[in-house]
Amino acid sequence: VQLQASGGGLVQAGGSLRLSCATSGRTYSAYAMGWFRQAPGNERKFVAAISGSGKRTNYVDSVKGRFIISRDAAKNTAYLQMNSLKPADTAVYYCASKADYSESEVALMAAYEFWGQGTLVTVSS
Repeated sequence: VQLQASGGGLVQAGGSLRLSCATSGRTYSAYAMGWFRQAPGNERKFVAAISGSGKRTNYVDSVKGRFIISRDAAKNTAYLQMNSLKPADTAVYYCASKADYSESEVALMAAYEFWGQGTLVTVSS
């Protein structure tokens, strides 16, 4: 099982980026996908999650209305569309997967089985 995150880069405040997380090695559609981020000097924190069906999503309050998580089963890929970016969004973004989607667990790092390598997002002011 491998997760490959990509799409990070340098963007000005107010701009947009779309992160991708390509999955290989197992049945993709059955697994929930999550995005986490880790800013310099800080712990890794939950950003967003999506169920295997794509019908349920969850976001941390600070990104609601700005970020959109989605998935494309045909491409075995999950996405994080990030709009109206702020300098506070600067971090390394990680994608992760877990066997099921539970509202009580989607924000917990320990609940995720597999992790991608991270992609750096830098938002300049």
